Amino acid sequence: ILVIAVGVYNTLLWRSMVATVVAGAAWLAGPRLKPTVPVLRLHALRAAVVGVVLISFFWGLARLPLAEAIGLSFVAPLFALFLAALLLGERIRREAVWASLAGIAGVAIIMAGQFGQADYSQDAMLGTAAVLVSTVFYGYNLILARQQAQLAKPIEIMLFQNLCVAILLGLAAPWLAVALPSNLWLPLAGVTVLSLAGQFLMSWSYARAEAQYLIPTEYSAFIWAVALGWFFFGEEATWTTLAGACLIVAGCLIAARANPRLAEPIEMAV
Repeated sequence: ILVIAVGVYNTLLWRSMVATVVAGAAWLAGPRLKPTVPVLRLHALRAAVVGVVLISFFWGLARLPLAEAIGLSFVAPLFALFLAALLLGERIRREAVWASLAGIAGVAIIMAGQFGQADYSQDAMLGTAAVLVSTVFYGYNLILARQQAQLAKPIEIMLFQNLCVAILLGLAAPWLAVALPSNLWLPLAGVTVLSLAGQFLMSWSYARAEAQYLIPTEYSAFIWAVALGWFFFGEEATWTTLAGACLIVAGCLIAARANPRLAEPIEMAV
């Protein structure tokens, strides 16, 4: 709704600004440590990556059905799984590989059904390309989330991630920013709350388990995309969508039964 009304840029700018204020108040109210320079660099790097992910994904989302956009984005977890081995030194277990392959298969079935029924315009194809670009950066974002969660508290991560994104987007504000209509502040507040809740839970979980265990659970978002797309936009769920969703759930269950090596909770991540 927000993207359609005021565009991708203004949606992300206003959301980042409001989230920064809320997260900043929470950070100032609780016990905190001054982040070191290396940690600040990591915060800034992840914020830049998240900025690319958000802009490219929401630009594509405005041109594609919700379920298809989410489905395309699920190339990212498989990409991130192997980055976990390369950059984090994790030994990828067979369960994690099978979980991701099950998720990929589920998405492939759904996408086959979706693309087979649609008459795609050039605009939709550009939207598809934008979502695929976002998946590459999102895969790297998941690895940065694991590194970041081991060095900082969730509230600190939330604050600096939203602050850095707001600063980066704010550079173009004199030319692109518009005032948010009064009737959109409530939807913006809802989006901000959901975004901050997701950031908190993601940071908390990535501080306590290996990335390879958590990455396959990303596929479960497709089920929510199908349900919300049907509820809010009247997007129908076909039999291919339901069959693919079953495979996605199976992948998540395989990952959950893998009995991963949990990370030692460090003081900064409590």
